[in-house]
Amino acid sequence: MSVEGKIKEAAGFVKEEAFEYGKSPESKKKAQEGRDLRNEGRIEDGKASKTTKPGTGAK
Repeated sequence: MSVEGKIKEAAGFVKEEAFEYGKSPESKKKAQEGRDLRNEGRIEDGKASKTTKPGTGAK
């Protein structure tokens, strides 16, 4: 597991959570950027990307 992958995953998680419940299109875009960054970090660490709907708690 790479340190860079863990940092990307954590930063993506924070960005997604910060903007996920915003109503504006800009908030939705930033939340998606956070998901993409988190998944990029997960892939670098050899984990599967998260594909479930955000906020469902499904794994």
